[in-house]
Amino acid sequence: MKQGIHPDYHEVTVVCACGETFKTKSTIAGDKLKVDICGKCHPFYTGKQKMVDTAGRVDKFKKKYNLD
Repeated sequence: MKQGIHPDYHEVTVVCACGETFKTKSTIAGDKLKVDICGKCHPFYTGKQKMVDTAGRVDKFKKKYNLD
């Protein structure tokens, strides 16, 4: 590898808005990386994800414009 052209790759602490912290490596400047959502509070991983049923919307559209 060429010397002097690569960014500094160092350990940083990731801090989530929910309070969870963990360590990873990054090229960002500083020792902290703040995120809004992580694996502990993301709805997909916590089981709180809501499924959206679009079939009702399609039927409502067809009924509104008489497309049956």
